[in-house]
Amino acid sequence: MPPDSQPPPVLATDSPVNRPPSAPAKKAWSLPKVVAILLSLCLGLFLADGLVSLADDSLIVFFGVHLLAGIRGLVFFFAILAAIPVYGLMGLTPMIPKRFFFPVTLFSPLAMLSVFLFLIYFYRWLPQVTWSISFCQVVCGLIILACCQGGLKFRWPLVPENQLGVRRFGWLNLVTFVLLNLLVLLPAVVAYLVICTSLAVGHFSDGFLALRPGGLSVQVRKYVRNDGKTIQLVPMAHVGDPDFYRKLTASFPTNAIVLMEGVTDEQNLLTNKISYKRMAASLGLAEQRQEFKLTGIEVVPADVDVGQFTTNTIAILNLVMRIHAKGLDAGTLAELMQWSPTPEVEAQLFDDLLTRRNQHLFGEIQTRLAQPEMLIVPWGAAHMPGIAKEIQKSGFRLDTTQEYFVIRFHGLGKSK
Repeated sequence: MPPDSQPPPVLATDSPVNRPPSAPAKKAWSLPKVVAILLSLCLGLFLADGLVSLADDSLIVFFGVHLLAGIRGLVFFFAILAAIPVYGLMGLTPMIPKRFFFPVTLFSPLAMLSVFLFLIYFYRWLPQVTWSISFCQVVCGLIILACCQGGLKFRWPLVPENQLGVRRFGWLNLVTFVLLNLLVLLPAVVAYLVICTSLAVGHFSDGFLALRPGGLSVQVRKYVRNDGKTIQLVPMAHVGDPDFYRKLTASFPTNAIVLMEGVTDEQNLLTNKISYKRMAASLGLAEQRQEFKLTGIEVVPADVDVGQFTTNTIAILNLVMRIHAKGLDAGTLAELMQWSPTPEVEAQLFDDLLTRRNQHLFGEIQTRLAQPEMLIVPWGAAHMPGIAKEIQKSGFRLDTTQEYFVIRFHGLGKSK
């Protein structure tokens, strides 16, 4: 064959057979995958928080030991940290299955709210209550995991993509979520907290204090004995409406003896004088010391001296009075953050400020009962349940009551 008739050369190419295998393409991080991982983290931390809490509460209830408090707090922190964005995303995208993640994200806040009622009426049973809540959290988490996995399995992700919704955004979902929070959830929480506060005020003051829609009121109680002796207990507040103090002073008969509250400081142990002027000014109220003035009536000091308190109580009083007198500055804030009282110190404080003073007052009452005059005891509302209990042991019975408003809510913030 002539040279010019030869076929052109063929360029070498890789055949499919000889071509080296290419690396597999990486799967893109789609939105459903990211959401599924976030939900899995949220559910996993919810379950972990429940399990650690149940273990910690079991050690407390059955063995009386506290070993897992630090770990429990850390896991709870991360669980809340994961729940917050998930809760917000439920309003932005219908992809998140709300039937599963409303319980997961709202369980801890609602559990803490429910504890308030037990703190008021069943404080001694609080460890058992928290154990029950932790147990319910574990059960709730396992049920949700089983529903997501189609059985009680622990495969990652805990929430598969097939459990997510199809739509990525919906205006109806967003509007419904916002309205549910603003018109239902938020008002319900506020109303619940108001009710709990009102119940707590009435319970711990034995009804001497009451939180009404119009304000904070006190109940003045008159007790009588078969021999004609009369004692009137008047719950007081360090700050209040000027009209409250004026009405009280006008109601006292001039032939009565007033056993006045007021801790003395003969050794000058307090670095700041006891004063609530700053609080009264900030709330637009009056200070008791300025408005509660008794003239034409016998007033007997019936309180103790600071020198009878323990050194720990005096130190706490100095810290608290510094805040009342000068406000909360950087130094005081740093001292508060470093302060961690032991149970013994708290017991001493309670004993000094309430028990010891009530005992001294009751001694004054016993001494003055030999006189014919009526006794009036205008002391702080926290003292009233203990005082009432003691005088009833001495044969006094409740005769009449009279309600006075200490603070009216419509007048808060107004200058006097």
